Amino acid sequence: MSDEAVHGPLHGVRVIELAGLGALPFCSLKLADMGADVVRVDRAGEVPADPEPKGYSSWDRGRRSIGVDLKHPDGVATVLRLAASADVVLESFRPGVVERLGVGPEAVWERNPKVVYGRLTGWGQDGPLASSAGHSLNYESLTGVIRAIGPEGGPPVPLLQLLGDFAGGGLH
Repeated sequence: MSDEAVHGPLHGVRVIELAGLGALPFCSLKLADMGADVVRVDRAGEVPADPEPKGYSSWDRGRRSIGVDLKHPDGVATVLRLAASADVVLESFRPGVVERLGVGPEAVWERNPKVVYGRLTGWGQDGPLASSAGHSLNYESLTGVIRAIGPEGGPPVPLLQLLGDFAGGGLH
């Protein structure tokens, strides 16, 4: 049996996820499900000592995690060291944040010019909403999806699942 059949089509692909909300964790979860080696970079202090503590979320499955302070030079150096041996780096910060922190595409490409640097921002890197936080409820509201649910003439009803985040993460 081939490695792909046993481990998945992305076996051997290393992904660094700069932990975020919404579409990014779903995207990296799906990459891990397909066999990628995903290392999630969490905020320092947010990584449990026990990899599967009581209440462990199935959203965390298949990924290793490291706690890093991106506002400290040692934390930036750690991320750049991880990125140097990665195939993919994914982030979902608002435009300009990773550049200010020192882990933006240019800094990563200096160490690894072949890495694929993916940005899963809510509203893209430019445009009128680019600097706004993007979350599933925002997308569903702006597109009118929440008006399609609930009683006629009643208030908007938020979806019970994160459709916007799942769709965005699944497409990346």
